[in-house]
Amino acid sequence: MSLEIDHVTKRFGTNLALDRLTFDVPRGAVFGFLGANGAGKTTTMRICLGILMADEGEARWDGSRTTDLPRRTWGYLPEERGLYPRMRVLDQLVYFASLYGVPTDRARKDAMGWLDRFRIADYAPRRAEELSKGNQQKVQFIAAILHDPEVLLMDEPFTGLDPVNLVLLREAFLELRDRDRTLIFSTHQMEAAEALCESVAIVDHGRLVAGGTISSLKRASGRRTVRLGVEGQVAPAWVADLEGVRVVRPGAGHLELDLAPGVEPSAVLASLVARGVAVTHFELAEPSLEAIFIDHVGRPADDDVTLAPDPAGATLPAGGIA
Repeated sequence: MSLEIDHVTKRFGTNLALDRLTFDVPRGAVFGFLGANGAGKTTTMRICLGILMADEGEARWDGSRTTDLPRRTWGYLPEERGLYPRMRVLDQLVYFASLYGVPTDRARKDAMGWLDRFRIADYAPRRAEELSKGNQQKVQFIAAILHDPEVLLMDEPFTGLDPVNLVLLREAFLELRDRDRTLIFSTHQMEAAEALCESVAIVDHGRLVAGGTISSLKRASGRRTVRLGVEGQVAPAWVADLEGVRVVRPGAGHLELDLAPGVEPSAVLASLVARGVAVTHFELAEPSLEAIFIDHVGRPADDDVTLAPDPAGATLPAGGIA
């Protein structure tokens, strides 16, 4: 089984949101759907769910058009807050599950299990508007999976989560994957995608610009990357005038450098030491997913520049499509 996005085209007036977009997601995968703002990610997800219709092409799951499948096949976590603000958390989780035919007793039991796992069981009787953004996001995630869908589509699922809650959500992803569920998510957090996904699709202006396993994309990039640790504050000027060396990820106490073909890592290290730089770590490594993304798209995924308005951005309840 797989999810097939087959030459899907979508226009909104004169705006070409998707341009013959094509990629596959195997069953039981955690798959990253990556692109800058306005690239067409939300539009693609909503075509899969039948919220929008493609002008050309189609989305299929296990050979059948996604719109011909039962609604409970799908779980959807929208980017926007979709909870009813004044409704109590447990009540609305049970309500959303009931839309998919889940019996009340089972929904209540499973919802409390997930709330406890996400460390917010005490919030079950509270209204959604009383919760922090991060806790609301966890409740929305539970609403999307409580009916045990085969495929879970998530639009920026890590929004508003602190590092502890990121770990909890990632653990949930991997558990669902091990239960042979298929998880597809968009994100601007390349480190999260790299940690969780085996394969990704990178889209720009509604077109697929790169796709496949992360390891194959790294091999195909031809990049050579050095991760450099130094004592004290990092000064990018140390490498600014080194020929064939480019800083791609500066940070506090470390740098990530991109080496042009023909530049030897040992020569870079010797140059830094000769300049009196106290090098604490020097590692030749594969390029990061973020670096590969920038190669194909030309800017970071969290760039604030929106290429085109996404008409698919209407707010939906957390239950999404029931």
